[in-house]
Amino acid sequence: HTCLAHAKAVIEFRTLELDGKIGNILNLSPVYPRSERAEDLKAAKDAHAIHVKSFLDPTVHGTYPEHLVTLLREHDLLPETETEDLEIIAQGAVDFLGVNYYQPIRVKEVPEAECHHPAQSLEDFSRHYDWPEKRMNPYRGWEIYPKGIYDIAMMIKEDYNNIPWFISENGMGVAEEERFIDASGEVQDDYRIEFIHDHLEYALQAIEEGANCFGYHLWTFIDCWSWLNGFKNRYGYYRLDLETHERTPKKSAHWIKDVIASGELPELNHERK
Repeated sequence: HTCLAHAKAVIEFRTLELDGKIGNILNLSPVYPRSERAEDLKAAKDAHAIHVKSFLDPTVHGTYPEHLVTLLREHDLLPETETEDLEIIAQGAVDFLGVNYYQPIRVKEVPEAECHHPAQSLEDFSRHYDWPEKRMNPYRGWEIYPKGIYDIAMMIKEDYNNIPWFISENGMGVAEEERFIDASGEVQDDYRIEFIHDHLEYALQAIEEGANCFGYHLWTFIDCWSWLNGFKNRYGYYRLDLETHERTPKKSAHWIKDVIASGELPELNHERK
């Protein structure tokens, strides 16, 4: 129903012959298997179909991936459809994509003895794999993996007609940032600078290799309120004082301003991961 509603909006936009292009924003996370064993590779293929291709394929290609349809049919999970549904979805392909990327999906096989047939949850298709080499944001509990941006870019280039796209969300939430306020009152968020730098570096590498990425938006410009944790984690280039409502640029704000003004990404003295 989400895909149908989306397609009808796209169709209406084009019917109105408006001056512009239309796209949508998806959460895309590259899926990595624990190993090259057949069971882990199958878990990754299933997870990729469910978490990535289920919305990406109808959005860009106007069709559902065959593997996903087969997988859902095997588990008696296909939704009821009308005969014209696929015709509508086929007309809803977008002109460009927005991509939200925060962390990858790492999976491993599901032990056969623990599988339900038909499936009762996503854990019947794959299980989370805790990669021992991961780099974590401990405040959000998310893995930091900048190369995921590059892998997404190559996937879009190779499998989705190199459709134009931009990074619509990417960022790092940190709790108690007042710990990093210096004598001048500025948050010294070098961790955020490193995070943005590493993701931009991989985005630029992808662009150099032909990816059609045209922009990068940090989540977010200013510290914002979250449905899940209020103002616990701060994400912005600018700090928001909850008492005075004053907005103060952090170190990262000055850094990104210089990057934009120069058009160049400076080197950081650390190893890229």
